[in-house]
Amino acid sequence: MNSKTPTYKLNDEDFRQINRRSLFGFQLGWNYERMQGSGYLYTILPQLRKIYGDGTPELKEMMKTHTQFFNTSNFFNTIITGIDLAVEEKEGIKGEETVAGMKAGLMGSFASIGDSIFAALIPAIFGAIAANMATKGNPIGVFIWILAQVAVMVFRWKQLRVAYNEGVALVTTMSHRLAALTNTATIMGVFMVGALVATMINVKFAWAPNVGSVPLDIQNSLDMILPKLLPALIVAGIYWLLGRKHMTSTRAIFIVLIVSVVLSALGLIAKG
Repeated sequence: MNSKTPTYKLNDEDFRQINRRSLFGFQLGWNYERMQGSGYLYTILPQLRKIYGDGTPELKEMMKTHTQFFNTSNFFNTIITGIDLAVEEKEGIKGEETVAGMKAGLMGSFASIGDSIFAALIPAIFGAIAANMATKGNPIGVFIWILAQVAVMVFRWKQLRVAYNEGVALVTTMSHRLAALTNTATIMGVFMVGALVATMINVKFAWAPNVGSVPLDIQNSLDMILPKLLPALIVAGIYWLLGRKHMTSTRAIFIVLIVSVVLSALGLIAKG
């Protein structure tokens, strides 16, 4: 097998093509056997053909390497892609083991931190802001949500070039910070879920039985124990429900709707 050093250097059009393929095609080949493996190869295949040449043994070997199991966050995958291409552009087929090891070592860390921040934390924060403004009839919340998503897309577009320029050095720079960032994002995500429970689930006890001639205000008694206790109990109940066997989110939604309608009709609960 020819192991000569590649001479092709990626240019701006290459980066634009990779980003387009990443944004619109990275998940199209998803499967349970190799997860995002085929999507990863699709994303960088034009560049591999330029680096190694069409029909060469090196190209075939690297294509096999890149279709192996791969699964990481959609929001951070091009960081790995940028480092990968920097190595392959410099080392060629000699960097195969480095690339395979780098992908295997980073995909788990980037999956946790990327999903924690971009799939949980940011949607929770800006979704809460947008939803709260929408419930008050303020349309600005929609534009806040759109701007947040555009900012995420810009971040995804820019990170490829940064990772490519930094190459393997970026792994050393970021590795010791990944655990701390993941923990921070997770804590913030839990915090925002708690804020959403308190602000968006507006339900209270409407039933007030009489004790002798005095009505017992159950909701007031609960508020003295812990404000928003009923919404917290509802969320805990749904969380428990979703953990049951054969339970899906769709079934849980219908159960919540039916139970809410029945309890409201019986006068046990009302809008807070």
